[in-house]
Amino acid sequence: IMLKPNPLPREIAPGVFWLGDCLEQEYQGRPYHSYNAAFLLCGSEASMLVETGHPKDFPEIERQMLELLDRNLPPIKYLFITHQETPHSGGLGRVFQNWPDITVHGDIADYHLAFPQHADRLVPMEVGDEIDLGGRKFVAIEPVIRDLRTSLWGFDTGANCLFPGDGFAYSHYHLDGHCGLLAEEATSLDLKDVLAVFAERALFWTTTTDMNIYVDKLEALMEDLGVEVVAPTHGLPITNLAVTMPKVRDGLIADGDPEMTLGEPPVPAEGNAG
Repeated sequence: IMLKPNPLPREIAPGVFWLGDCLEQEYQGRPYHSYNAAFLLCGSEASMLVETGHPKDFPEIERQMLELLDRNLPPIKYLFITHQETPHSGGLGRVFQNWPDITVHGDIADYHLAFPQHADRLVPMEVGDEIDLGGRKFVAIEPVIRDLRTSLWGFDTGANCLFPGDGFAYSHYHLDGHCGLLAEEATSLDLKDVLAVFAERALFWTTTTDMNIYVDKLEALMEDLGVEVVAPTHGLPITNLAVTMPKVRDGLIADGDPEMTLGEPPVPAEGNAG
């Protein structure tokens, strides 16, 4: 199967750039992909990297960062990581090595044990703490759907963009041309199904609790913040909440289907193979 060049980086909102590359798997004879994304958030005075991506992706993510900085974007001064799991923090060592002026923010917990020589660059954040990037602020907010105890979410006041880590996690189909698309552009993606499956396999606790409680809390948080864009680490960004959030709700409260019985795969439109 011929793969198209990586469609990222992509600006999904003013000053919010989506970085990363697909994690490729095969399912039922079809290329099945997911993202371990990072994002570059640019203010007028400084930029922030959100997440580091999976270790396999960091060389590509760093290449994309340098490509964007060549556009005269503000220097990257900060890194925020939602939690310590490898797909989110696996590039941290190389950030420390290659970007000596960046400070690392979030629930920094045990990072100093892995990188004691960089302990002075670790800055703890708690819910409500802010970082001013110039013209916009990055705010640490409560993680409604946690992967680890140390999970922390972020919110950008410039584009009203939510960075929910694992909160909106799902995969997509390569042959349907979903790679690099927004959730609303991936019209053949069964969002309810892929959300339910990802939750069952990666966030198993969601299968043993009433997820209506969590989804209600998530929707209330998003309304309070005035969220307009969602930038998930695993999944396609969401820019039309009215269209996509009902599907997200259905997926988060649905029972996962480990077999993902899809029947015959759809034939992609000509020129739309990912």
